This record gives sequence, structure tokens and C-alpha cells, in this order.
Amino acid sequence: MPKIVEPSGAEQLSPGQLYTPCNPDHLPFAGSEELAEIGAEFAHARAVEALRFGLDIRRPGYNLFVLGDPGSSRHAVVHGLIATGQRDDKPPADWCYVNNFAQATRPTLLKLPAGRGRALKETMQDFVAELATAISAAFESNDYRNKIDALEREYKKREDEALHTLGEEAKAHGVALLQADDGMGFVPLKDRDETLSEDEFAELPEEKRNELQREIEAFEERLTQLVREFPLWRREQAARIKELSRDALGLAVGHLIDEIQPAWADLPEVTAFLDACLEDVVSTGEALRETKKSEDEMETLLFSGSISVQRYLVNLFVDNAETAGPPVICEDHPTFPNLIGRVEHLAHLGVLVSNFTLIRAGALQRANGGTLILDAARLLVQPYAWEGLKRALGSAQARIESLGEIYGLASTVQLEPEPMPLDLKVILIGERLVYYLLAELDPDFTQLFKIAADFESDVERSAENTQLYARLLATLARRDGLLPLARDAIARTIEHAARLADDAARLSTQTRVLADLLREADHYAAQAGAARIERQHVEQALVAAIRRADRIREQQHSAILRGLLLIATDGTAVGQVNGLAAAQLGDFSFAQPARITAGVRLGEGEVVDIEREVELGGPLHSKGVLILSAFLATRFGRLTPLSLGATLVFEQSYGEIEGDSASLAELCALLSAIALLPLSQSLAVTGSVNQHGVVQPIGAVNEKIEGFFDICKARGLTGRQGVIIPASNVQHLMLRHDVIEAVAAGQFAVYAVDHVDQAIALLSGLPTGRPDAQGNVPEGSVNYRVAEQLHEMAATRQEFGGVERKHKRPAKPRARPAKEAPPAPAEGGGEPGEPPSGQG
Repeated sequence: MPKIVEPSGAEQLSPGQLYTPCNPDHLPFAGSEELAEIGAEFAHARAVEALRFGLDIRRPGYNLFVLGDPGSSRHAVVHGLIATGQRDDKPPADWCYVNNFAQATRPTLLKLPAGRGRALKETMQDFVAELATAISAAFESNDYRNKIDALEREYKKREDEALHTLGEEAKAHGVALLQADDGMGFVPLKDRDETLSEDEFAELPEEKRNELQREIEAFEERLTQLVREFPLWRREQAARIKELSRDALGLAVGHLIDEIQPAWADLPEVTAFLDACLEDVVSTGEALRETKKSEDEMETLLFSGSISVQRYLVNLFVDNAETAGPPVICEDHPTFPNLIGRVEHLAHLGVLVSNFTLIRAGALQRANGGTLILDAARLLVQPYAWEGLKRALGSAQARIESLGEIYGLASTVQLEPEPMPLDLKVILIGERLVYYLLAELDPDFTQLFKIAADFESDVERSAENTQLYARLLATLARRDGLLPLARDAIARTIEHAARLADDAARLSTQTRVLADLLREADHYAAQAGAARIERQHVEQALVAAIRRADRIREQQHSAILRGLLLIATDGTAVGQVNGLAAAQLGDFSFAQPARITAGVRLGEGEVVDIEREVELGGPLHSKGVLILSAFLATRFGRLTPLSLGATLVFEQSYGEIEGDSASLAELCALLSAIALLPLSQSLAVTGSVNQHGVVQPIGAVNEKIEGFFDICKARGLTGRQGVIIPASNVQHLMLRHDVIEAVAAGQFAVYAVDHVDQAIALLSGLPTGRPDAQGNVPEGSVNYRVAEQLHEMAATRQEFGGVERKHKRPAKPRARPAKEAPPAPAEGGGEPGEPPSGQG
């Protein structure tokens, strides 16, 4: 193996650069019991400012969308700001639905001061309970019965007198009025009290018979007219009886309403309802009297058929009697009915029936006058819920409708409750992607949610923030009833927060993850009988959490160690580099080495990404391959066309590959394959490159280093093994202590590079090849060998193409003069010029 020569600019990191511990001076206390409580607001100053503004402004459309990572205390901060900002506000009104006596399918909505809705409901329940007794007493009183009997006698007398008068008049004309069970009729008289038989009538002279027949016909006509007047008289009598009943009910029920009215004199809508109740009782008294309750009182739910006294009840739709200040409703299942409200139905005799007492409030109505908090992702997956919310906010009223009615699936008569006017704040909580998609795709979104409160994913790891973070951890432990935290335990948890942030200079705001860690550490501390949670308990919880989640990682490492996945950690190879691939499984992330190989042949300068060709490479990975292809063409094909065809592949990769963090390793493998240059397999490489060869930062740098270290440690550390990372990722390092100990012992190394030249020099053990003042590149350098092979391939391609060559093929490669190719900057930090054939 060639000796590794560190080029200018490459840095082998010291153990102190691999981990940034907490400064003890930033934690001037012995334990968490000495620290005052604090919320997570300090970490989200921008979001808190936006929330306060959005909650204070009372204008249409100024609802809020809280965007940020799950577990970053978004709900806690929102609830805390609402509680402190609305502490002295009065509770909102009560809302009640009552029967609309003019149109039962359109119930009327009443607004009452907080607490009085419940009082009205109880008052009307008492009224209904007394109403049946009052109605019975009114109709069963002696005075009422006497008046009814008098009306009956008067009608009977009038009818009898009319018939008697007609009969007497008929007698004067020789005709008698006879009444029988089957009706009335006229017959001739023999004398005043005796009628003629048929034989006697036949014996009369024809002229007499004709005269009597004419009289009979005339009186029968008058009888017919009189009989037709009888129903009119009966209706007149019924109207008088009804009026009598109204008067009786008015006297019997009126005093009940009169007793209720004074308590509601300050609410005109309620007094109007009470007046309507009295009018309806008076109008429907007979029907109410005849109503009979069934055992299950199902008839009380119907407005068709019999009429029930339940129609005078009050549906307490929204009760704020016990609400201290404006309501804060958090609806965790925002379906359309749960959001907008619904009308329930009951099955009765094979049909679904309903009335105003079955109207139920949704989250919008319950939060009216306060704040409604919704999870955006849950809201968007519910049918019509998002559209329903937009419609309610846009019209400033909540109209209760069924989904069947909205989609035209129901053609039956539905209740149409009066809409409730809305005055509330709606706060949606979701991830950033949801916010940006809504803003891009829904034109109504930005009109209805004008305030975005963007929570931070991490905060600066300054001395001040470290102390505030310690107070936050103490608060989390105290609220969960955990053991106090020792200073070392707090320091270790803060260090883990930096690891979660993937940045040694930042602290993650993932309080949910940290709270779980503290609970688990508390469990181990309690098992050990400790009075405090110490650093070792936090370490124990971290190790146990990884142990629970690392089955897949362990299997992958086992496959490498058994030789099923081919990864070399020693020796050299041409066109082969150890890359590093990261994976995220739930909350657990890990990395492992992946073999990257390059193949080179004669061609037209094309670099083929095999992953992309088989549709396993994502767009970012494909972009990285195209960038390294551009670097190769720019450096070595500026004046001479490249005559190679190359392929790049992740060996033994059977899933999708995404990201450009392997582009540095791929470029090194490609240069090695072109120059036939052996590369060390003791090193793994991660980092992306741009078109100028500058190495750029990547993610999961800690996991990648540890992933290769674990394989090397399992096979035995040799002192030659290590990982090459971008120099810009050094500030992100928070490595495990066993990695740091191996580095300190000289058994493992971490190198930081700024340019691909530094990486290829580390891997090959050769200098990159820095041009001198004349642009000549030293013979035997990496750039010289690459240029030499490209020149050979170009010449071979020309020979096969039958192109006449103007110059003999030189015996040795030689760099072109500086005037033909611009000189390269300093080795390891810039882009060298193209080194074609010539004397080194």
C-alpha cells in the first residue's frame, strides 16, 4: 500500500475537534432543583412574536398557521400564549336552538350571556312539566265544561228550531216533515196530524195530487238548503269552542309564562320566544291535550302527526357557563361533522326522524369567541373538512349541513338550523411542507391564514442559551414528576441535543425526544436507588434506546462482517472507494459503508450513472453525477475532447439511492479508474462536490463516521483506517466517545478536506500535481497520470477512427504550455489546468 502523504490544506482532526462538551462555567448549579421553570418560548422568539401579533389583531382573515417540526413544543407554546394573553377576558355567550313554530325545519338560534342558556333550558323544562297539568286543568274545569255544554245546547236548539219552523210552514201547505234514521222528507197530510197513505194519495183528484207534489218539491228544496247550512253552523260552533279553548288556555297557561317573563325582560329574543310559546300553546291546545306518550316517548321527537309539549324545550347548543375566559378548543378528530356541527337522527317505525333538540355543536361553535386549534394534516385528510372550514371562515358563520346534502346524495327534507355568526381565531399546526403546499396550491389559504408562526428547529449553543436550556430540562423533569437532574446529567442531555441538531454549535428544539430521554433516565435512576438522575443514567437510556432500534443496522453490519456485503477496510484497489450511506428508520438514523466502483473504456466522454439508468437513482444523486462529469470535462477536456466512456455504480445496492453526498467518493473512484491508480480501502469518503471540485457539506456526518468505525473496530483497528469528510462539516461533529478514544490512541483518523485534490491525495498517497510557472505538472502525480491515460485513450480512438495524426505519439506525457491551458491554483484548494502529454 502506498504511503499516505497528507497534502497541503488537508487536516487530520484532533480528538478535541470531534466532540464539543458543555462548558462547566455555563452550568453554575449542582442540580435542577436550583433552577426556575421556563417554557420553550426562548427558543422560538420569531414564532412567539408572530403568535402574539396574530392573537391580538382582530381582523378577518388573521388566523394563524404554526409550522415547524413535530415535537418542538408547538402546542405547549401556543396554549401558554393564549392563556397569558386572554386571562382577563370575559367568557363568550351561550347559544340555544329553539323551535321555529312558523317553520319547524328552520330552528331559531338564540344568543344569551354565559350561564343563562342553562337557566333558560331548566326554566323551559319546568314549564313543559307544568304545561300538561295546566292544559288538563283548563279543559277539565267546570266553567269550561259548562260553557262547552251551553254552546252544544245552543247549536242543538238552533238546528231544532230551524227544522220546526220549516215543518210548521209545511203543515200550513198540507205537507208534513218526517224524520227517520235514514234521513228527512215530506209527505202529504190527510189532516193536521195524519199523513196520507199511498192508496189514499192515489185516490185524490189529479189536480190535487199535482198541487201536493209541487208543494213537496218546494219544501224539499228548502230542506236541502237548510241542511247545507248545518255544517256552517257547526264550524261556527267549533270556532267558538276553539276561541273558548284559547281563552281557557290563555288563562291557565298565561300565568306560567307571566312568571317566566320578568327574569328575561332584558333579552328581547327570549321574551319573543316566550310569547311565541304562549301563542303556540293557545293555538294547538286541543292537539296537545290529545297527545299520549308512548313508553319510550318516541312521539316527543316527532313534529309530524301528534304534537308534543317537547316542542317548547330549549336545546342548549353551546354552554359556556363554566368557561373561564374565552374557550380554547383543540379538536383532535376534525371530521366535517365534528368541525361544523351535525343534526342527529333516530330510527322510528322504519324512518329517520329528527328535530331541533338533536342539533349538536361542532368545534367551530364551541370555540366561538375564543380559539380553535387544529392539526393541519388530520384536517386535510377528512372529506370536505378543509372546504367546510374555509367556507365558515370566509362567510364568518357556521352553517350546519350534512355531507349527503352537500354532495346531493340526500333528497329528503332536512333541518336547516339558523347559522351561527362566528368570531374566533383558528390556529392550524402542521409541518412546513403542508404550509408551503397550501400556500402554493390553494388561493384561499393566504387570505384566511395571514399569519405564519415558524418554529425553530434548533437554536444557537451560546452560554445564555445553554443556561436557558438547562432550565427547560429542569422544567420538563419537574412537570413529569421525575427525580432532580444532576449538573452532569443536564450537560450530557444538552450535548445530546447538539447531536440531535447535527451541529455542535446548535441545540435541537425537539423537546418531545428530550422529555422521553429524561423519563427513561429517571427509570434507570430509580432502579439504581439514586437520589438524582446522573450522567450515567442518561448514557444508559441513550444506549438502551439505540439497542431497541438497531436491529436492521446490526443485520447490515453482520452481512458486511460475514462477507455478504463486500466492503474492504484494508489494502488498495483501482476504481473502488468506500462511500458512506445514511438511512433513517423512524426516529433512528444510522450509516454504513457502501462500495462505489467506476469503470472506464473508450467512448465519447459520457459518464453513465447506472443507478439512474435502472431508475434507482433519485434526482439529487443524478445531479451529483452530472456535476462530477462536468468537473472532469472542465479540468481534462478543455482543449482535447474526452475519449472515454465511464460507468459509476453503488455495488450491491437494491433500493433507491438519493442525495449527492457520495459525489466526492464517486469522483475519486472515477479518477482512479482513469489513471489506473490504486486507492486505499482503509479510508471511507463522504461529501459532495461542485463543478470546480470544491467539497461541500453533507448531512448525518456523525452517523457516517461511526458507521465505518464500527466495521473497522469489529475487524480490528490498524491505525491506517479513517474517514474523509468535508471541512465544513467539522463544526457538526458530536461523535461517540469510543470513536474519540480510538482517534486519541492513533487507531483511527478523521480527515477534513476542502477540495477533491486533497481527498484523492489521501486515498492514493500521491501528490495531486501542482503546475509550475510554465504550467508543467510533475510526472507521477495524480493529474499527470490522469492526463496521460486520457491522452492514450484519445490517440487510440483516433487510430481506430482512421484519422491521420499530425504528430508522432510522444514517448512520455508532457504538460501543455500555460498559454494553452490556464495554470492550476495551489494544490488541494483550486482547479489545476489540464495536463496533457508532455515532459513533466
